[in-house]
Amino acid sequence: MLVLLPPSEGKAAGGSGAPLKPEALSLPGLAPARAAVLEELVELCAADELKAREVLGLSEGLRGEVAKNAELRTAGARPAGEIYTGVLYDALGLADLPAAARASAEEALLVFSGLWGAVRITDRIPSYRCSMGVKLPGPGALGAYWRGPMAEVMPEAAGDGLVLDLRSAAYGAAWKPKGEVAGRTATVRVLHSQLVDGVEKRSVVSHFNKATKGRLVRDLLTAGAAPTSPAELVTALRDLGYVVEAEAPAKPAKAWSLDVVVTQIHH
Repeated sequence: MLVLLPPSEGKAAGGSGAPLKPEALSLPGLAPARAAVLEELVELCAADELKAREVLGLSEGLRGEVAKNAELRTAGARPAGEIYTGVLYDALGLADLPAAARASAEEALLVFSGLWGAVRITDRIPSYRCSMGVKLPGPGALGAYWRGPMAEVMPEAAGDGLVLDLRSAAYGAAWKPKGEVAGRTATVRVLHSQLVDGVEKRSVVSHFNKATKGRLVRDLLTAGAAPTSPAELVTALRDLGYVVEAEAPAKPAKAWSLDVVVTQIHH
């Protein structure tokens, strides 16, 4: 199983560890594209803070993120699983996963990134600020920029098993599974169900969406679940107590769409 995750907008500090070693990152086929984005981002942030804030969509209160980006080559790096924070990663709780589940997470999880393309949670990276929605002076819009490099490396990374796609739309734009890989891909939407005047209303709520995605990945990992297809994933999630609505796609080589319905988040 390969699990595709979005990054978090906020990130933990990189700390005082050794700096980034680009050649040590997973998916080495992305190295040239990573180098180009890194160079543009560092140059932009080192040269003009105001322009950098405008390009990155940062407020005055986040000007420190620009200075942080300018030092990316020399800043301390930590495993990506420690850098990414926020609701999804809090619910996933990588730090206290049991040993077997942690080993599975290191193999299964792939975090998409505007700067790195995608990294595994063991890849050591510095803290940075650069979302997939950014348009850098050289590479341009990053969602479009990464499509070519990702198309080269992701089919191999996906292997021959289930692809569980939990990315947000901006990160999903960087790689869309095609053909045979798409047929074994499942995307998940989390719907919050509540009664309003006795009538059930469903909506997509960011907190429920992120927390539920993190929790279901944790539950799959800790249960030792190993679904190899979207249909097996539906069964595994239902066995874990989730309310899942899903239909097989009408055509082959199309991704499954799963709705996970929640009424509240259990921490």
